[in-house]
Amino acid sequence: RTRGLNGEMATQSPGDALTYRQAGVDYGRIDPLKILAQQAAAATAGNLARHGLVEVATSRGESAYVVDCGEFYLASITECLGTKALVADAMRAVTGRTYYDLIAQDTLAMAINDLITVGATPVSVHAYWATGGSDWFDDAVRARDLVEGWRAACNACGVAWGGGETPALAGVVATGRIDLAASCVGLVRPKSRLTLGERLAASDAIVLLESSGIHANGISLARKLAERLPDGYATRLADGALYGEALLAPTLLYSPVTEALAAAGVVPHYCVNVTGHGWRKLMRHPGRYTYRIDALPPVPPVLRFIEERAGIDRREAYGNLNMGAGFALFVAAAEAQRAVDVCMAQGMRAWIAGTVEDGERRVLIEPLGLEFAAGDLHVRG
Repeated sequence: RTRGLNGEMATQSPGDALTYRQAGVDYGRIDPLKILAQQAAAATAGNLARHGLVEVATSRGESAYVVDCGEFYLASITECLGTKALVADAMRAVTGRTYYDLIAQDTLAMAINDLITVGATPVSVHAYWATGGSDWFDDAVRARDLVEGWRAACNACGVAWGGGETPALAGVVATGRIDLAASCVGLVRPKSRLTLGERLAASDAIVLLESSGIHANGISLARKLAERLPDGYATRLADGALYGEALLAPTLLYSPVTEALAAAGVVPHYCVNVTGHGWRKLMRHPGRYTYRIDALPPVPPVLRFIEERAGIDRREAYGNLNMGAGFALFVAAAEAQRAVDVCMAQGMRAWIAGTVEDGERRVLIEPLGLEFAAGDLHVRG
């Protein structure tokens, strides 16, 4: 049973429900390759010795890779946008706007928001824009929006755009489409800002930062749902917004917040970018801890709409979508309110949502009666 848009309870039959797996994303099939790659990659760490460098081994399996450069740490990450460009292309037919300025920010956010989880300050980014053919670049308005949006996101995070690659890959990328990705490099300086979880402890507070909507994870599910809606992406949400435009609200950039926290002397004990795997990501740390959530942020209307119209249950929703929490800080309990205050001063809503406890590795979302066990998350080799 799910609550309908008019507030009444509606019944969904199991055959009507649309799951993330049915939308084409099955982490149970994807994660084994990621783990295999992590294991093979770890075997190459010795190559750093020829440069007089050494890896920070505990960064393996985290959201960014860290190398010890002596006076500072170097962090790096590569991420892609996913299928959100398909939503932008579909919505252009509805409104005439390209939305590529917005999905440019999404692409950078996917990389930058991962990089900052280890305590790094983003320094430079490179772009990877692979198209299905050279004719993609003939659309001057769309190309300009992509460039301007990319530059604006770089400026918002104080990073230099170093360059990139724009291959035309006919036969690999579909005709008329583009695959957007970004790599990012950052510095952890001073080295005391390194955040790999060594300081995480029972009694730490869990501070959740708001999301702007779906961000760039769960788009495959959202697109599949659009196929079921009579008006597709032009369907109106309860707040009057078009479904497609609500999906295209750009992913928030959290690096100004983490920089402000560092300036205020607040060094998180651990950080998580809540992307794929949803709230299961809260137990990304390999330690034996229980993450007890007792307060929930408000769910953005577009995510509530997806939950209801796709007929997915709360476990499916919170296990795959951000449901209003785009980033998580794990801080000493005594610093939790100060962390919230710093976030709010940056225009970012934040909530003290729960506590880290000794015990079985799991996430307990008490207001919803949900539990995710250690076996529900496989992101490490």
